[in-house]
Amino acid sequence: MSVHPTVGGPAIAQQRHLVTEIPGPISRKLLARRQASVARGLSHVLPVFVTAAGGGVLIDADGNSLIDFGSGIAVTSVGNSAELVVTRVTEQVAQFTHTCFMVVPYEGYVQVCEELNRVTPGSHDKRSALFNSGAEAVENAVKIARHATGRQAVVVFDHAYHGRTNLTMAMTAKNMPYKDGFGPFAGEVYRVPMAYPFRWPGGPARCAAEALDVVTGLIHAQVGEHRVAAVVIEPIQGEGGFIVPPDGFLPGLAGYCREHGIVFIADEIQSGFCRTGDWFACDHEAVVPDLVTTAKGIAGGLPLAAVTGRADIMDSVQAGGLGGTYGGNPVACAAALGAIETMTKEDLPAAARRVGEVMLPRLRDLARRYPVIGDVRGRGAMLAIELVKPGTIEPDAAATSAVARACHAAGLILLTCGTHGNVLRFLPPLVISPDLLDEGMGILDDAFGQLPS
Repeated sequence: MSVHPTVGGPAIAQQRHLVTEIPGPISRKLLARRQASVARGLSHVLPVFVTAAGGGVLIDADGNSLIDFGSGIAVTSVGNSAELVVTRVTEQVAQFTHTCFMVVPYEGYVQVCEELNRVTPGSHDKRSALFNSGAEAVENAVKIARHATGRQAVVVFDHAYHGRTNLTMAMTAKNMPYKDGFGPFAGEVYRVPMAYPFRWPGGPARCAAEALDVVTGLIHAQVGEHRVAAVVIEPIQGEGGFIVPPDGFLPGLAGYCREHGIVFIADEIQSGFCRTGDWFACDHEAVVPDLVTTAKGIAGGLPLAAVTGRADIMDSVQAGGLGGTYGGNPVACAAALGAIETMTKEDLPAAARRVGEVMLPRLRDLARRYPVIGDVRGRGAMLAIELVKPGTIEPDAAATSAVARACHAAGLILLTCGTHGNVLRFLPPLVISPDLLDEGMGILDDAFGQLPS
């Protein structure tokens, strides 16, 4: 058994240990308080209240130690309470917590932008701007693209998820729970099919050859290239089901955008910062976007987001046209610098690849033994399985929920996703131990064994 050291606190044993049922009595009392005070529209996956976390483990108020296969939705890639993050944040809090970069700037903001310009795809001259959340980053990327091109139309994809603001809800594909009852939405947003091998009408083998032609043909016929400011795509889709387009699709789409003066925006909010085994998912095929949006794993759990891109596009916006009171908060910037340093020193892209090398064979073995698993996909530590009625591609959301509940009861935190709610996704911290990975996969195996035959 390994332990995860914490700064200024007790070490956290890296093991699953259940002392009560899930949730336990203290968490149930806290849940009652939550229900009496927190708006109903805020959901939760597992009704346990966390008191400590580190490495690949979360500890709840009842003393249960749970294995973390969710990372706060791909946020704590460097682990909770990573030493360099904690140290830098603590030092920054003692100095100052806020000035607003637009009033009195500070070096930390500049340092984060320098790091983003360095690590994002491409060696061209870049600029960055910092915000609070992924949705803000996407919305500002669209603003920048519209300003730079003088065009209005934005093209997005089936199964996309880009956020919960009015514009990003329009860009998001799934209605429930993200959009239902919240319209009307922003206009000039056009949706095209995603290159989704498992569900491509002609079958997976034809997806690579056909998808780009279908997408570009629809843009030409229904929107017009000369009207398109930006094409926005997640290189691996997140909430829509961890859909991985076939090799060749992203480079072809980027080339099409260059040919027509369209800003190619990669939404790397869930896939970025080492999650897929590269610094960014676009790196897998050496795709260089015009703009990249980032958040989630950028700052070890503190709220920070960014748009990074070509200097001529980013600098097209007039002074004062971008910003926000808390965007690039100095404490969040300190966390980001600690997280990026951790990713570099500990070679977390390689760590993500090792996670995939452990998990993918186990997931494929599950698929061989349980025909309810229709597809296994992903890269690095961004993996998923799609559940269907055996022998079909009909989504099986009920089986997905049942497996997730069984895992939760056994002390394994994992998340579902997918337009049809039939995908189990796996996002362990990149610093998780091999023993925890192995134990978590055993729990998952047992959960599938509990499904009715």
